[in-house]
Amino acid sequence: MTTETVTQTPDPRKESLIEYPSKFPIKVMGLNVEGFVNAVTTVAKEFDPTFDASTVELRNSKGDKYMGVTVTITATSREHLDSIYQAYSSHPMVKVVL
Repeated sequence: MTTETVTQTPDPRKESLIEYPSKFPIKVMGLNVEGFVNAVTTVAKEFDPTFDASTVELRNSKGDKYMGVTVTITATSREHLDSIYQAYSSHPMVKVVL
């Protein structure tokens, strides 16, 4: 009789090179319309009570039709970060989240 050792392959989605908590920049893009920056910062504040709005970076597209808003949040876990990305991705004013 032989005994076999079964080794499980680690799930790469669960492994992370990020140490939490960590400051994490998120770039959110949408139409350059009134209220977009406020919408992006409101989501950041919902997920990070320590969010500092003075760190927000804005960049308009070449034709000013779109705006990129970079917010830096404190992520406490992979699940926390995933929740933030989900909130931005499902927001009606947001076109792209990086």
